[in-house]
Amino acid sequence: MKAFKKLCIIITLLFIILTAVTNVYMIRKIRNDEGLYLVEAKRLTDDIEETGTYDISQYPHITGVFTEEDGRLFISDNHYTIIEARGQLFRVEYSIDSNRYTILVLNCVLAAALLILAGVLIYIRKHIILPFGKLNSIPQELARGNLAVQMPEEKSRFFGRFTWGVNLLRESIEDSRKKELSMQRDKKLLLLSLSHDIKTPLSAIKLNAKALEKGIYTDEEKRREAAESINKRADEIENFVSQITKAASEDFMNFEVTESEEFLSHIIERIEARYAVQLADRGTEFIVDKYSDCLLECDPDRLAECLQNLIENAMKYGDGKQIRVSFDNMDGRELITVSNTGCTLEEKELTQIFESFQRGRNSDKAPGNGLGLFICKRLMSLMDGEVYADIQNGCFNITLVVKLV
Repeated sequence: MKAFKKLCIIITLLFIILTAVTNVYMIRKIRNDEGLYLVEAKRLTDDIEETGTYDISQYPHITGVFTEEDGRLFISDNHYTIIEARGQLFRVEYSIDSNRYTILVLNCVLAAALLILAGVLIYIRKHIILPFGKLNSIPQELARGNLAVQMPEEKSRFFGRFTWGVNLLRESIEDSRKKELSMQRDKKLLLLSLSHDIKTPLSAIKLNAKALEKGIYTDEEKRREAAESINKRADEIENFVSQITKAASEDFMNFEVTESEEFLSHIIERIEARYAVQLADRGTEFIVDKYSDCLLECDPDRLAECLQNLIENAMKYGDGKQIRVSFDNMDGRELITVSNTGCTLEEKELTQIFESFQRGRNSDKAPGNGLGLFICKRLMSLMDGEVYADIQNGCFNITLVVKLV
């Protein structure tokens, strides 16, 4: 707010200085122009003295020359001066430019401009600066985890959509926190329950193992039953471990997809807008092949997220020379392929790259957690699509299969 006040003061001072300079310039110009008729009157006097004649067209500011013979020498409705040449008086009429009126009009215009500028600054302060000042602390509060912070209502066209978006973000963070807390509670209860359930078969395994170790069972049938009991209890424990593994992976399986319809061109425009300049700055050739626009059945945001993951991977694991997006149409599906040069991934690893936390041997120097392609596969599955990868001529190709409407 203080910075804006300083800016207003500086703008006002500059405007006043500009007005003053303009007025000084115009006043000097008027004085110079008004002095010209005296110069021309002197030249006219000299001409009459020397030749006895004159050519009025040679004097731009003089409009007429009259003598005593014309009558009423000293009476005229126009501006004039009296000169004497060859013993005779002459009334020399002259014109004065309307620069004085120009100054008046100019000052009126500048005053109106100053009032308009003041109105604009007041409007900016009321509808932009003050509302923005109220929103200044909101992102900090959200970053600190204060989700109960109150969002001021703002119907301004400048910040209405922004406050609406921040409110959605706050609600989304709050929902995510509730889901996380609920998930953590459910996991804890599940782990406690499974830990308790594991104790029973584990105790049976230990008892049978000790009995076999000490040779308590002398009968072959008894030893076989003990071994079967151990095997059965081990299967139970294996089942419990599977449940624990499934519970641990639920975080990465909980995706929300909203099915709708979107044109392919809109998705590609988003991708080009995001990466074209960035890749150009990196010196990477970014090629988007020609395609026939079509209507896709998908979640536009999720599909764009998948494409972004693929391009980010191409930037991280490729050689930086070229990234290409190509298209094909097959069996009512649109195939969108992202390719990058410089692939060092081995073909035997293709079956593993879509698993969670799985990274290829070419990822040693690139940061990541091995979830990008896993997320892509999961999202495409939820959109009734598919994703697959292959390697051709040293290029890594990964294709999204999207339903057509």
